[in-house]
Amino acid sequence: MEQQAILAIGIFLVIYALIITEKIHRTIVAMIGGILMVVLGIVDQEVALHHIDFNTLGLLVGMMIIVGVTAETGLFTYIAIWAAKKAKGEPVRIMVLLALITAVGSAFLDNVTTVLLMVPVTFSITKQLRVQPLPFLITQIVACNIGGTATLIGDPPNIMIGSAVKELTFMAFINNLAPVVLIILAATVPLFILMFRKQIQTTPELKQSLMEIDEKQFITDRTLLIKSASVLVLTIFGFFLHQAFHLESATVALTGAFLLLLLTGEHMLEKALVKVEWTTIFFFVGLFVLVSGLIETGVIAKLAEQAIHLTGGDKFATSMLILWLSAIASAFVDNIPFVATMIPLIQEMGRMGVSDLEPLWWSLALGACLGGNGTLIGASANLIVAGLSGKEGHPISFVRYLKVGFPLMLLSVVIASIYVYLRYLL
Repeated sequence: MEQQAILAIGIFLVIYALIITEKIHRTIVAMIGGILMVVLGIVDQEVALHHIDFNTLGLLVGMMIIVGVTAETGLFTYIAIWAAKKAKGEPVRIMVLLALITAVGSAFLDNVTTVLLMVPVTFSITKQLRVQPLPFLITQIVACNIGGTATLIGDPPNIMIGSAVKELTFMAFINNLAPVVLIILAATVPLFILMFRKQIQTTPELKQSLMEIDEKQFITDRTLLIKSASVLVLTIFGFFLHQAFHLESATVALTGAFLLLLLTGEHMLEKALVKVEWTTIFFFVGLFVLVSGLIETGVIAKLAEQAIHLTGGDKFATSMLILWLSAIASAFVDNIPFVATMIPLIQEMGRMGVSDLEPLWWSLALGACLGGNGTLIGASANLIVAGLSGKEGHPISFVRYLKVGFPLMLLSVVIASIYVYLRYLL
């Protein structure tokens, strides 16, 4: 192996190890890794820029702006309180309803945004009922990663896959992933009830106090609500039709974002841009350049060759390898850098003679998204919830979460394996 390839692998492994340890912020680490690839001459600057997926970045920025503006209206708090009242203040029902709202929200917003909106409301409700918040938060983490698997825009791994493979449209993700997500949710929700029902009991008086809350008081700006909800619906509708109009998903998201800013006026512009998670955006930029070093030096091609050799190019064996490898790896490392590495590897398999890559793409999406439920460090949303919970005086320990998350992750991946086999490989 030539010197540049060895250098690229060395940089990649060191950066990956630093991301896992979380001693330094992952965005700083990823950007330094990308810069090193250019400075040391492994990748030319122009080539590095070519490897940055601006469709992924544009989609993330657009949706962050729309959701940030919509959050200003109090809509998401209203929905959560409304759901709690529909559940008659019964903690188990509330837990299930909030988990389902989180799952649906994660399918059409990004996971991190969804939990940032849900966690404060959850604490408000659990304080009102004087029940332990951890069962609610753990079920929301699991539901968030399951729900985000269903659509192109639900989870960063899906955004990255959809951007890399133009044939995998918004509707393709729904058609191929939503059915198995519904099955996994149907299998998981009864287990939530079984595990936590005894831990979240309350009194009739506290239930009644929750029922007396007027959820309408949380809507702070009705005019802004109408504008932002209309644009959000229009944008999601645009995702369904983006292929028919030959538009990339980023174009749809950014059109929606700046249409909303046009309707709301200049006073919302700075506030909306502050809501964009720029640390996440730069994390992606660093990762794309970091992985470009492995692509340009032929390391990814070599890995693809080894994977095909291991499975003999058999579709079933290769799909199961990708699904389970993605799930187990994503449980212990953030799924975003893992998927950034896997995408060019699968593309290289296609160039080496694997004729039908579709089962491999869906296996990667299912493994990476569902695998995030395995541990507390498996996905960005998990860490966000743990951080917010710790600030409220209710830390979620790694082991406490592991006891719930890992078995549920294994169950979901077993269901996904059966689904992939029956739908694509039988």
